[in-house]
Amino acid sequence: LTAFLILTAPAALAQFEHEFAGVAKCAICHKKPEQGEQNRLWQESKHAKAFETLGTPEAKEQGAKVGVENPQTSGKCLKCHSTAYGFTEAVVTDVIPVEESVSCESCHGPGKDYMKKSVMEDEAAAVDAGLVIPDEKTCQKCHNPEAPTFKGFDFKERWEKIKHPVPK
Repeated sequence: LTAFLILTAPAALAQFEHEFAGVAKCAICHKKPEQGEQNRLWQESKHAKAFETLGTPEAKEQGAKVGVENPQTSGKCLKCHSTAYGFTEAVVTDVIPVEESVSCESCHGPGKDYMKKSVMEDEAAAVDAGLVIPDEKTCQKCHNPEAPTFKGFDFKERWEKIKHPVPK
């Protein structure tokens, strides 16, 4: 895997204007009850287990249908099952291990430039620093007919299951 990272990461990294921080950095603030416990909500979600699901017999069966021997090592699968792949078939960051699954920065964009409290308190500044305010199109990067287990996607229904607002 290290050789793979060395060969692919520089080219893939060029596509991102901002750097990744990793879920541990996001959790510093987003684990507190007064902040909304987003980290706990994520840990309890299917997104947090997306990489793990690629190790199941069902995933291996689905992978075999598209010529993938091991879904946990294939960019075809990891582009949606790991933030480290950034919706591509190659690793885009060495800051986030593939095992982190689909974490904060898959939906909210690479966070190193907006993670400071002073930036996060000003939504416009955070967006200028790379924060993505997720919407239906964000979700459809993965939840689409290209996914081998796709059975339709109702954004409003799914949003209710994953939303994690900061309390006012």
